[in-house]
Amino acid sequence: MSEYFHSVTLDKDLCKGCTNCVKRCPTEAIRVRDGKAVIIKERCIDCGECIRICPHHAKQAVVDPLSILDNFKYTIALPAPSLYGQFAGLEDVDQLLGALKRIGFDDVFEVAAAAEAITKATRKKIMQTHSKPAISSACPAVLRIVRVRFPSLIPNIIDLRSPMEFAARWAKKLAVQKTGLPPESIGAIFISPCPAKVTAIKMPLGTVRSNVDGAVSIRDVYPKLLPFIKEPLDMEEISIAGSMGIGWGTSGGEADALKNDRYLAADGIENVIKVLEEIEDGRITDVDFVELNACTGGCVGGVLQVESPYIARTRMRRIAASRKGRCAPLDGMPEEDLYWDSALQYEPVMRLDSNISVAMGMMGEIKKIESELNGMDCGSCGAPSCRALAEDIVRGFASEDLCIYKMREKLQALLDKTKEESH
Repeated sequence: MSEYFHSVTLDKDLCKGCTNCVKRCPTEAIRVRDGKAVIIKERCIDCGECIRICPHHAKQAVVDPLSILDNFKYTIALPAPSLYGQFAGLEDVDQLLGALKRIGFDDVFEVAAAAEAITKATRKKIMQTHSKPAISSACPAVLRIVRVRFPSLIPNIIDLRSPMEFAARWAKKLAVQKTGLPPESIGAIFISPCPAKVTAIKMPLGTVRSNVDGAVSIRDVYPKLLPFIKEPLDMEEISIAGSMGIGWGTSGGEADALKNDRYLAADGIENVIKVLEEIEDGRITDVDFVELNACTGGCVGGVLQVESPYIARTRMRRIAASRKGRCAPLDGMPEEDLYWDSALQYEPVMRLDSNISVAMGMMGEIKKIESELNGMDCGSCGAPSCRALAEDIVRGFASEDLCIYKMREKLQALLDKTKEESH
């Protein structure tokens, strides 16, 4: 089994053993055992849903501190497009980009500009691909859920790097030309809206090694940027992105930039799973392109954001409109860096056993045990469903005694026996 890095972590001291996260995890990666949540690391896709719904803040995201800038001679901020929607009163993108330089970055390269290059390449890939509909590769949580739950859809994934990854490659090449420094002295730091993108840096899919050197959360940089947004100084012209790239920060923005009305856009991990199930079942055949975002509303709904996704979306719509008609200059763009250099591989974490005969036998046991359980899917056992508990029992990770209904039946039988003996 592979080694795993996860941005989503658990603070057991804060965990109260409730089952909110257990019930909402899209890959059934969480159990409650001995009164505390346990994350099954090989199943976790770092979507951040458990962080969003944990009432005790026991789930947290591991990100880099802003002090990571001290590790490099020259640093480049890579702001996610969704960062633009976090600030009230932001009238000009250059206010924000200039503020990033004032808090310690030497340069800024917009991920929104890289998104425009990805859009252009996506148009070509849609025409070339034989597996329809083509599925966007931008959201790393979606890539991870496809490879563990929907391996038959891997050929549908467009093999283009994410805007974050392409921006880092593009920005570093420009910085080497500008400064004369070696690439290892230049740090490309992503301003991240979600934990999935942090994991995509540490354990990338579609590339052997990420060119992004770190990730700080939007939540951490927000208070440092805010004073410069409220009282902007003289602005330098930094922004090169147009409305198309900025639109990527919200659900539907990527698809809309393609200027192709045969698309489907879905956001929120539960909706994403439903769409993937329908594609797998062959029920979605009349679209060319599918944009999927694990976070509700798109990246503006990431758990590392500050602002409500609905307010942020409104602000971004206004900012994008102010840059309508502009396009990022793509001259000198390293086009060869647009594409993956390693294929997306199926990760069989849901498979019961590598031996199909053994797996079939285990499946039969699971069905038998599930049929004997109450079927309430109450989560009191610490598993998300009766079927999940049955699987845990067959795998040797749990026992039937965890089911409160089974335990109640045993206690009732014991009580009845005691009454009979007393008579």
